[in-house]
Amino acid sequence: MSIEQTSQNQPGKPRVAIVFGGRSSEHGVSVVTAASVLRAIDRSKYEVLPIGITHEGRWALVADEPARMAITDGRMPDVAQVAESVEGQVALPLAPGSRDVVWSEPGEAPKVLGEVDVVLPLLHGPWGEDGTLQGLLELSGVPYVGSGVLASATGMDKEFTKRILASHGIGVGDWTVVRPREWETAEGRAAARERIAALGLPLFVKPCRAGSSMGITKVKDLADLDAAIEEARRHDPKIIVERGVEGREIECAVLEFEDGPRASVPAEVLVGGDFEFYDFEAKYIDSSEVEIPARLTAEETAEIRRQAVAAFEAIGCEGLARVDFFLLNDGSWMVNEINTMPGFTPISAYPKMWEATGVPYPELLDRLLGAALSRPTGLR
Repeated sequence: MSIEQTSQNQPGKPRVAIVFGGRSSEHGVSVVTAASVLRAIDRSKYEVLPIGITHEGRWALVADEPARMAITDGRMPDVAQVAESVEGQVALPLAPGSRDVVWSEPGEAPKVLGEVDVVLPLLHGPWGEDGTLQGLLELSGVPYVGSGVLASATGMDKEFTKRILASHGIGVGDWTVVRPREWETAEGRAAARERIAALGLPLFVKPCRAGSSMGITKVKDLADLDAAIEEARRHDPKIIVERGVEGREIECAVLEFEDGPRASVPAEVLVGGDFEFYDFEAKYIDSSEVEIPARLTAEETAEIRRQAVAAFEAIGCEGLARVDFFLLNDGSWMVNEINTMPGFTPISAYPKMWEATGVPYPELLDRLLGAALSRPTGLR
């Protein structure tokens, strides 16, 4: 797609800016998600403007070539692979009343690329999924798919997800948070280690504001705790430590319909190979599977669907979310986390769950875009 081609709006078709990549460690996952969306979106109904954000934060006009945005030999793709220019910069509208996207290159006059009707933000992790991009779009008055500022920020931060869900009577596990300032002093480290040890083993040490299982370590010996915390801190200075539980990992997708949010049939994560849990490599590189629908009783299926919608409403989500649960050995349910912009890669559970529920991928995207186009920005 050339710069000249992007300047031509097609009459009668909503123009969708698909924004992906970003500064977080989930950059590559976002690129793979965008490739799947570009393949599936109904081109007879929507005009597409792909915009990639580089690791450094530059907004680049990118080629509409999803084949170049795949995992290759175990390596994640990068926005730089499909950027039209190494120096050009895309700017979204900066004030309400304007929908024009502008392209700028050093030494050249800015070029208007036409108007955008709705943004589909496919960013995962901080600086995109966490309310930051949503805030920019709210200031600009541009409609977008997915949750607003507060729900996006809350869903990204595992601490506040747990606090809000617990306040609504939704089960969460035992956990503690290690804040940046605490870990930077000997006294603070000692206090953190004491709290963590009281949780019992095994433990899961996680970045508090990251996804795709980035930076997570399962700790079975407290001698390994400090190394696990340092690994998590490479992704986020704020750490959450959770007590391990015995049970099955079940996911459920939520989608907002005209009459409110509904839950899909659930899926069960089956970790393959020698992996102890569903980490990044197990998700995207190795042979772990997601069984859809999960082998649950009718009562268990009804309960997880009820709780998934309850969690969606508790956080204040809009549009879509994936709610991840543990079905514990005693038969109780516990929410692990909420993902307000779940993956849409070829192996992602979210679109697969909806397809199994009777909503195929193109219709899923159509519903999300239609809802965003009809929803006002601002307070609602």
